[in-house]
Amino acid sequence: MAAGTISAHAPADPAFASNLEKAPAPLFGAVPHERVGDTPLLRLGKLTARLPGVQLLGKAEWTNPGGSVKDRAATAIVKAAQAQGRILPGSGEHLLDATSGNTGIAYAMLGSAMGFGVTLCMPTNVSPERKRILAAYGAQVVWTDPGDGSDGAIRKARELAAAEPGRYFYADQYGNENNWQAHYHTTANEIWRQTDGRLTHFVAGLGTSGTFTGTTRRLRELNPAIQCISMQPDSPFNGLEGMKHMATAIVPPIYDPALADRNLEMETERAHRMARLLGKTEGLLVGVSAAGNIAASLQIAEEEAAAGRSAVIVTILCDAADKYLSERFWEEQ
Repeated sequence: MAAGTISAHAPADPAFASNLEKAPAPLFGAVPHERVGDTPLLRLGKLTARLPGVQLLGKAEWTNPGGSVKDRAATAIVKAAQAQGRILPGSGEHLLDATSGNTGIAYAMLGSAMGFGVTLCMPTNVSPERKRILAAYGAQVVWTDPGDGSDGAIRKARELAAAEPGRYFYADQYGNENNWQAHYHTTANEIWRQTDGRLTHFVAGLGTSGTFTGTTRRLRELNPAIQCISMQPDSPFNGLEGMKHMATAIVPPIYDPALADRNLEMETERAHRMARLLGKTEGLLVGVSAAGNIAASLQIAEEEAAAGRSAVIVTILCDAADKYLSERFWEEQ
C-alpha cells in the first residue's frame, strides 16, 4: 500500500494481527553481526484491554545477539570503521567508547567475534551483571565516577582518545552518524513492514538519541502523519539506564530536538512499577528503559482511547531484565 493512502488512525485487521506472529527463520551458522535486526513485534494486549481500538506493540530488541537495541548502532559503527581500514583484525587498534552498558556489550561481542580489541569507559555503578558480561567477552574497562554519570564516561573517553590517537579508534556513539542511520535503514523499515504501515504513533526514549532520530526520520518519509514521541527522564539523577535528561546532560551531537511531536518525561519509580507489572501480567521481564518506553506509550494509548480514536502504537523494548535483576526495586510492592 502506498504511503499516501495510509490513514493515521487505520484500525487493525486480522491479516495485520497475524503478521505480528511471524518471525524470520534463524540462519544456521551466521556470525553474530549478521543476526542483528529483524526483531519480533509483541502485542501488549493486557495493558490495553480496557482501551478499545488501541493496540500497543513492543519491538523485542533483546533478541539481538548482544541482547539489546544497541547491537544495531554498534554493528553499523564497526562496519563503517572497518570499511575505512580501522580496527581490523590483528591491527592492535582498540575500539574506544563511553557507554552505560548495552553499547559496550555490543562492541565487546563484536570485538570478540571479529578480532579487534575493545576499551570502554563506564561509570562504576553499572549493574554487576553488565560487569560480568563485559569481562566474559574480554573487554577492557576504564571505570569512571558514578556521580558524573554517562557524561563523565564521555569526558574520559575523549581524554584517552586525545592522549593516544594511534592506539584507539574513538567510536563516539553519541556523535557518530552511523548510529541513527542504523535505525533509519533497519528499525523503521521493520516496524513499517510488521505493521503493514498501520502504525499511528512511535515512542522511544532518548539516550544517544540514535534510535528515536533514525527511526523517526524514516517513518516520517513513509507517512508524515505518524506521531513520533520521545521520552526522557524527569531529572538528571535517575534510574533509567542509558537515558539522558537533555536539559542538563552533554547533548549528543546527533540529537535533533525538532524531530519529536511531543516529549514526555518519565519518573524512575513509574518505570520501575511498569517493569514489575509487565512481569506479572504480560509475562515479560524487560529492562528499566524499556519499561519507561511502555509507560510513556500507555499514556498515549489512554489519551487516544479517551478521545475515541483508534491507534497502533509502537515502542522499543530496549533490552530484557536479565542485566537488572540485582536491583532492589524488583522486591518492592
